[in-house]
Amino acid sequence: MVCLSIGNLTLPLNVIYAPMAGCTDFPFRKIACRYKPGLLFCEMVNVKALLHGDEDTFRMLHYQACMRPIGAQICGSDPKLAASAARIIEDLGFDLVDLNCGCPVDKVTRDGSGSGLLKNPLKIGEIVSSIIAAVRIPVTVKIRLGWDAQHLVHTDVVRVAELAGAKAVTVHGRTRAQGYSGRADWEKIGEAKQAARSIPVIGNGDIVSAEDAVEKMRLSGCDGVLVARGLYGKPFLADDIRKYYEQGTVPERNVEEIRSILIDHFQETVSYCTDERAIVDMKRVGCWYTGGAPGARVFREALNRASSLEEMKALIRATPIV
Repeated sequence: MVCLSIGNLTLPLNVIYAPMAGCTDFPFRKIACRYKPGLLFCEMVNVKALLHGDEDTFRMLHYQACMRPIGAQICGSDPKLAASAARIIEDLGFDLVDLNCGCPVDKVTRDGSGSGLLKNPLKIGEIVSSIIAAVRIPVTVKIRLGWDAQHLVHTDVVRVAELAGAKAVTVHGRTRAQGYSGRADWEKIGEAKQAARSIPVIGNGDIVSAEDAVEKMRLSGCDGVLVARGLYGKPFLADDIRKYYEQGTVPERNVEEIRSILIDHFQETVSYCTDERAIVDMKRVGCWYTGGAPGARVFREALNRASSLEEMKALIRATPIV
């Protein structure tokens, strides 16, 4: 097992679960924390919404002690607002705050936030410095390689962020222009690692198995991995990686174990959300757990037609899903 130190915070495992909209919500994190990732993130929050006291934004930051270490990721391009938002994050008891400089969505980049900040690496340094002056918890940064292939700034941003006082940088091995297409470039993540003097560099992109995680860390030399879309239907991925470290093998997870995890995820969602919201969420979440077996397509179609929680629960219990 490999620990990871980020400032004064020691993670028990160098595997971090990424902040993902519509995925790493409270019910997901209740399930995921059983498998002990090194760090769990809530969904990304907008600094302006946080400062305006938006109820839905604060709800996204709900957590329990079992989820620690717990991180919050903020998105914004104004240094003063980012600092004020980070103070709220610290007051809420989070162990770490991360500045998002990688989100590619237009509504985020429109005001220069998210991956829009990659157009101005020095601005990233300014925001990081402002946040660090406001809080005592570790401050980290999540980036992409650059805005597009003609404007790669990953090494520059690592240097700027480290000089500003960031305690770690996570690098997604794609540009903003790529979105989530193509393959993540782990050699360039390795370049980012080489650019850092003393802080950890964490790699992100295309990690869907324990073997992927270990091989990509070997290829890049990075200090840890941030797992994102590979978590869909695999909240146990950190445990798989831990076992692969320790034993050289990955646990076999049979159909009934996967079904049991999905039922628990269903119950956590029902407990946390309104019935209407739970139905909407489980049509998405339920499909994450299905594989390529003949019954999977039938299950997905039936789940999407379901109009009640009772019908969904019966489908999950009775239908072949993987």
